[in-house]
Amino acid sequence: MHILEQRFLRGPNIHAATPCLLSVLDLDALYGVSTRDLPQFNEALLALLPSLADYLVPTGQPGGFAQRLREGTYLARVIEHVTLGLQCLAGAPVAFGRTRPVTGKPGQYRIVCAYQLEKVAQPAFALAVDIVDALAHGRPFDLAPRLDELRATAEHYAIGTSTAAVLAAAQERGIPVTRITEDANLFQLGWGVKQKRIQATITGDTGTIAVRIASDKQLTKQLLHEAGVPVPQGETVTTIEDALRVARKLNAPVTVKPLDANQGKGVTVACRTDAEIEQAYAYARKFGRHIIVERFIEGADYRVLVAGGKVAAASLRRPAHVVGDGTHTVRELVDLENRNPARGAGHTNILTQIALDAHAEDLLRRQDLVPDAVPAAGTTVYLRGNANLSTGGTAEDVTDLLPESTRRLCVRAAAKIGLDVAGIDIVCRDIAVPLADQGGAVIEVNAAPGIRMHQHPSGGTPRDAGDAIVQGLMGESDGRIPIIACTGTNGKTTTTLLMAHTVRLAGKVTGVTTTHGVYIAGKEVTKGDCTGYWSARTVLASPDVEFAVLETARGGILKRGLAFDRCDIGMVLNVSPDHLGLDGVDTIEDLAQVKAVVPLSASRAVVLNAEDPLCVSMARRVHPDVEIVYFAMEADSPVLLRHLEEGGRAVYFQDNSIVVADATYHQELLRVEAMPIALGGRARYNIANGLAAAAGLMAAGFSNLQIATGLSTFVSDGKTNPLRTNVFDVRGVTVIVDYAHNPAAYAALAEMARSLLPGQLVGIVTAPGDRRDADLLEVGRVCAGRFDELVVYESSSRGRAYGGAVDLILQGAEEVVGKTDTLHRELDVGEAIRLGLSLCRRGDVLVFACGSSLDVFVDAIRQTDPESAARIAAQVG
Repeated sequence: MHILEQRFLRGPNIHAATPCLLSVLDLDALYGVSTRDLPQFNEALLALLPSLADYLVPTGQPGGFAQRLREGTYLARVIEHVTLGLQCLAGAPVAFGRTRPVTGKPGQYRIVCAYQLEKVAQPAFALAVDIVDALAHGRPFDLAPRLDELRATAEHYAIGTSTAAVLAAAQERGIPVTRITEDANLFQLGWGVKQKRIQATITGDTGTIAVRIASDKQLTKQLLHEAGVPVPQGETVTTIEDALRVARKLNAPVTVKPLDANQGKGVTVACRTDAEIEQAYAYARKFGRHIIVERFIEGADYRVLVAGGKVAAASLRRPAHVVGDGTHTVRELVDLENRNPARGAGHTNILTQIALDAHAEDLLRRQDLVPDAVPAAGTTVYLRGNANLSTGGTAEDVTDLLPESTRRLCVRAAAKIGLDVAGIDIVCRDIAVPLADQGGAVIEVNAAPGIRMHQHPSGGTPRDAGDAIVQGLMGESDGRIPIIACTGTNGKTTTTLLMAHTVRLAGKVTGVTTTHGVYIAGKEVTKGDCTGYWSARTVLASPDVEFAVLETARGGILKRGLAFDRCDIGMVLNVSPDHLGLDGVDTIEDLAQVKAVVPLSASRAVVLNAEDPLCVSMARRVHPDVEIVYFAMEADSPVLLRHLEEGGRAVYFQDNSIVVADATYHQELLRVEAMPIALGGRARYNIANGLAAAAGLMAAGFSNLQIATGLSTFVSDGKTNPLRTNVFDVRGVTVIVDYAHNPAAYAALAEMARSLLPGQLVGIVTAPGDRRDADLLEVGRVCAGRFDELVVYESSSRGRAYGGAVDLILQGAEEVVGKTDTLHRELDVGEAIRLGLSLCRRGDVLVFACGSSLDVFVDAIRQTDPESAARIAAQVG
């Protein structure tokens, strides 16, 4: 078996609304082999992965997969289930999968598996292939080391518990969440101007200076004292002599801790003798050079979480401990406690495992115990002096016990340090009593406080600390900016730019993706075909964008899925044959399924072409709460009329005007003569693009005046919309440069060009070589029937022999006009352009289609007409 291709579909896609790994697998010699045909395979697989026996099949039948194995199923389907099962065993549970054969390629299958972590999904699939291949050939498979490796990967890239709580709260509020990098718990909440960032419980609003202050415990104490917050007396030292001096000066038990460590590292409390201080100092020095010696505050350890200027939660923290039973040793009690499923290494679980290390043994000696001693039943044995969860402590919620004075004190402490999210550590005898009445004190203020103690306390009421942090960070905002996503076979770029132009005139900072680049506030950010996932991410991650208009092409949807979980307005302009035979899209109906991903992601409205049956059929799948808005070139379109009768909204073309309508009114928006891209009404495809743009803008809430202003001021030229009906004059010949490259686009372009002047129409045409033979033949037929002279050149061979696509286009043309001297084969694009111009007289119209850039045309004519070349180059900037 061989993995031929893999790609991550990171957003909504044709398979699911959630992220998936798509793999193309060749079964080779195992093609056609069923699990029923392989002796011992089923038993070996279920013995290796017993959890598969309980898996469901699409019918929902428990244990259905094991039954399918016995009945016989093909091995690609088995690999899908094993991949899902391995991810579950690694600690990244998923359930969705789908397997389909690749059309026309026996033995090849597309296998789609959901995933949580990309770094886990790919090795899980590779491991599944190795397992199934080995067992199918009767070879044993040693799963343990590979599974351990997979689990280690999952643990390394897993989202931390505090971060996960914040993300869960954000998603509950409908805030979009984007992981910026899998190598760190760094996330973007929201899009554009409304975005915020979080890493664990540090937010984008957390100041660097505030974090540095909180990391300097002595400076923190100084500032808190200045703010009237009670803190323990003490000093920072760098020698044991000074540590002893400060302890004697305080004349009380002391706490010794590093100045800038965290998570309770290096902390020793209640040191009374010189020997204890010396040992504590040596322990603290392992974590820092500057050591704090301060008065030990008698009492219990409490943590108060402040977020967004409010107390969100409070917990009583107990140091790591075990309780004797009169039978087991301390060591055995620790082992038993660490088997608690709630405990794990580091911060991966609700609680952290208890370490029986040198520090714990020192604390045992103070209790007249050793690790192998058997404590009396009911005796509490402490293994840490500090109560941090990261050192094995537990927590009990006490939020409701906090007096108002303590709440105000904690909020003031966080504000004084400058933290929007802070963990305030308090030591006192009773948290229900004001600190001033009992001699309690704030001993630390922590940036990036862990919140698992509040989310999952060992006792008391759980508090949604993650939601408190999100509330403080986002307020009532859902973090979303308006998004219009536009797809279709033809017209996407012009419609997208037309809408973006209108939005920009309305005063919004607009982010736009098109086949020519990414634009922010009208300025080019990235050049090239930018209609896929990463380009949309560029717009949505831009901190100044207030409104996104995203051209969304077939290729981007298939390669990576959508870059957003949902858009406000999803638009499909049309669906006609193009790109068929690629990526499993073999029919026009398949292509419509790809395009439908966009409207199915819409949350506010869907704009559809009422005259395209494939577009109309999408309406049935749209959520009932999402508005349908139709557009049509014919005012008497049955679909449009029925929609209006039922109270829907629509935009249509009538009497040379664009009209907006619903069941109660029909209002002329503007006449097409006022719309530059309509070329006086001759460019009917641009009238259709204007209708679609008006419908999308209307659905997004723009006024008729704003829409009319946008349509009447947008100019499609070499600067604003290159290769989209750009019109030039070359010594009396009207030249139209356009990106048309499929039969529908060529037909519409030729119709418009024919209407401009009474002279002959010359076409310079091509199509990419990765189109099907039938599509290239149809390009030839369409063009031969519409152009008086036809020059065919080579563009992108894309897997074909050089000139192969040209020959098929000419073959199709000959089917219409026969072998004639009006058909010309000129493979080089420059020579083709010069030939086309040589065939023209003043008053003729020349169409140059499917060029890669306007520079190609300018460079071609520079050899014979440098003056025209210079003038056109100046026009396009």
